[in-house]
Amino acid sequence: MDESFDAVVIGAGMSGFAAGIRLALAGKSVVILERHYAPGGLNSFYSKDGRRYDVGLHAMTNFSPATAKGTPLAKVFRQLRIHREEIDLYEQTLSHVIFPDVRLGFSNQYSFFESEVARCFPKEIDHFRRLVAFIREYPDTDLNAPALSAHEELSVFIKDPLLRDMLLCPIMYYGSAAEHDMDFTQFVTLFKGIFIEGFSRPFGGVRSLIKVLQNKYKELGGHLRLRCGVKQIEIHDGNAVGVTLDNGTFFRAKEVFSSAGLVETVALCSQRPEIGDENDITGKLSFTESIALFEGKPADFDWQDTVVFFSHMDAFQYRSPDDPVDLLSGVICLPDNYRLTENSNVNEGCLRVTALANYGKWAAMEPGDYAEQKTIWFDRVLENALTVLGGNISSYAFRQKLLASDMFTPKTIERYTWHKNGTVYGSPIKVRDGNIGVKHLHICGTDQGFHGIVGAMLSGITIANRTVL
Repeated sequence: MDESFDAVVIGAGMSGFAAGIRLALAGKSVVILERHYAPGGLNSFYSKDGRRYDVGLHAMTNFSPATAKGTPLAKVFRQLRIHREEIDLYEQTLSHVIFPDVRLGFSNQYSFFESEVARCFPKEIDHFRRLVAFIREYPDTDLNAPALSAHEELSVFIKDPLLRDMLLCPIMYYGSAAEHDMDFTQFVTLFKGIFIEGFSRPFGGVRSLIKVLQNKYKELGGHLRLRCGVKQIEIHDGNAVGVTLDNGTFFRAKEVFSSAGLVETVALCSQRPEIGDENDITGKLSFTESIALFEGKPADFDWQDTVVFFSHMDAFQYRSPDDPVDLLSGVICLPDNYRLTENSNVNEGCLRVTALANYGKWAAMEPGDYAEQKTIWFDRVLENALTVLGGNISSYAFRQKLLASDMFTPKTIERYTWHKNGTVYGSPIKVRDGNIGVKHLHICGTDQGFHGIVGAMLSGITIANRTVL
């Protein structure tokens, strides 16, 4: 039976829930449609052999103390009417950017990161301070901010290419959809979120955050339909009028919000909007995530870091690799090294490693070869991570402590998010105002341009507010 709503939201991820909550708070009737059996989108969780695994969430960027006002995190809590205590955030301990001859530490105290830059790059520290002053004043929330090259803007301030690459490495890994470079406005947003504000993590992982958002949304009368895919966004005379589901049901809506991604949203439209050449707007960057659960805790092996961004080359390369997985750089996350150990009595640690991957190589594999290659590359990724982490345990000894492991590939990402090419950060082209030329159809989420967990929620909030306020 056909139904009618003030708003339909496609995708039950962070931005979808945030948009739904804002719309419901404004008194609108809202339904969120999710093709998958579980909410969360790019940041979700699953169970395997009795164990739960988080997907996506290494860290919530943009941490701020409970007393802070006007910060991105404070805005999220205020706009969504969520009490901070519901999320139960724990700060990182210490993280590093590690290149062949330089280790830059950072924490949630920006002064420590500045002192690390001064220690490792004494000739650049004044230039770096001018860059940070510029970043602090830059209007990165302006939806009409000009598109600028991060590489070019950084070179105005920082002359040492190694420092430029060490700044870009974590920022690109946590948000860039473009190879080799990224938009400067996005760089500014993520620089603030990573280096000035810092990392935190909900004690229960991503599932606890999703639960809070879902409960708030339902509390406000919002409808959530899981296993409910959208077949088509119906466009009549340049206006979005609703969506047709995979089962043929039509949901009429005054406004349609899509967090499915730019390419994916355009493909759903019954009349294709003029948004550019498909090859130009389709992302090419994907990743693997290797997860190892082990007996003990990271501290047992003298692993003190929360997150490590590394490159085995001075010249950081951010691109789709020729091999199925790129071992030249990556991100290592040790979730137990947030300040939560005292609240966790389980003597079971977690090691997660993210690496750039070649979607085409994984997509071309036959099922038997695919399973074998996952085993091969998991072993290589793990060995690479153990080399970076060092510590007081050998590779052989650590492997004896493995309790369980899993690995997802670009094919996994494509299967559960329906993102073309298994992209995580979507299209290199962002639509900051949410408008793709179809009235009453709005883009939110990754391809709107705000990144990270906090950024995704701010994206849903911002686009919803523009529509209803």
